[in-house]
Amino acid sequence: MLSEWLIEQQIEEVVMESTAQYWKPVWGTLERYWKPKCQSREGAGRMSGTLHLAQALSNRGRRGRKKDFRDAERLVKRLVSQELVLSFVPDTEQRMWRTLTRTRYQRTRDKVRLQNQLEALLEEAHIKLSSLVSDLLGASARRMLKALADGETDPAALAALADQRLRATPAQLHDALGACTELNPVYRRLVQMTLEGLQFVEQQIGQLDQEMASLLRQHQDAVERLAVVPGLGVDSAQQIIAEVGAKAATFPSGEKLSSWVGACPGEEESAGVNRSRHSPKGNRQMRRVLNQAANAFPASSAKKDDSCDAAKVAAQIIRTDDQIILNFIRLFR
Repeated sequence: MLSEWLIEQQIEEVVMESTAQYWKPVWGTLERYWKPKCQSREGAGRMSGTLHLAQALSNRGRRGRKKDFRDAERLVKRLVSQELVLSFVPDTEQRMWRTLTRTRYQRTRDKVRLQNQLEALLEEAHIKLSSLVSDLLGASARRMLKALADGETDPAALAALADQRLRATPAQLHDALGACTELNPVYRRLVQMTLEGLQFVEQQIGQLDQEMASLLRQHQDAVERLAVVPGLGVDSAQQIIAEVGAKAATFPSGEKLSSWVGACPGEEESAGVNRSRHSPKGNRQMRRVLNQAANAFPASSAKKDDSCDAAKVAAQIIRTDDQIILNFIRLFR
């Protein structure tokens, strides 16, 4: 109905506010039904069928005078006068990439949360396994925890499940698992629930990895080029491509890309004095990936030859007063 009405009224451009997630179904509907018809109409101009997404703060009105009709009217006037701060909305395919990578990130956070819950639960039950194994979710620890959840009460039997390459001795493991002889059955059930939750989350992460690899198969070259940058990997490369696109064609220069990411100093000048150089918020997902890569850069670069030309061209580490920024130079070119 909305698309048909816009076509009847010969509307050339549409602008809307980016309010939470509620703009997405409207945007998707107009992009699918209204935009193609508007662009194929006889006499269509260069901007026909254009959708704009404005940041809500740039359309803010006077306090206490907020009404939907006035907001819409002000939105159109500020679009015409170029006073709105417009957001970058990628195409349908790239939005699907973003959904997958961001969902995978949330599942990874869920896994970390469950791991922390498991460690806290073992500490509460006086089982000091985490002090002897480097990875509580490793093969040896999982075998011992699985047997513990199944009802095993013999510390020696649990210690025997550890791999021979484990640094901890059987005597140390026996001492750490000594509380299992009188362990409350409730703790065993909670450990079992946590292990099942971890297994389920790991299965979901594996499925999301397969989906992402399938969608980015035609851009595998770009993924591999980014993955060789010190501090990055396949997962980080996929996240970057999902956020900026396979060729970053939307951004005409590295400066524009850095500004959109929020990895450049801000300006707040008054009377010739710049009072603040705090970086703008930018894209949270990209900032997270790049800051993680910057923090991982020293460790990864120490393991590689200093003559890695691709790494030197692809990335530079710039340290500022309040953050570490990974400034990409000729990222996709």
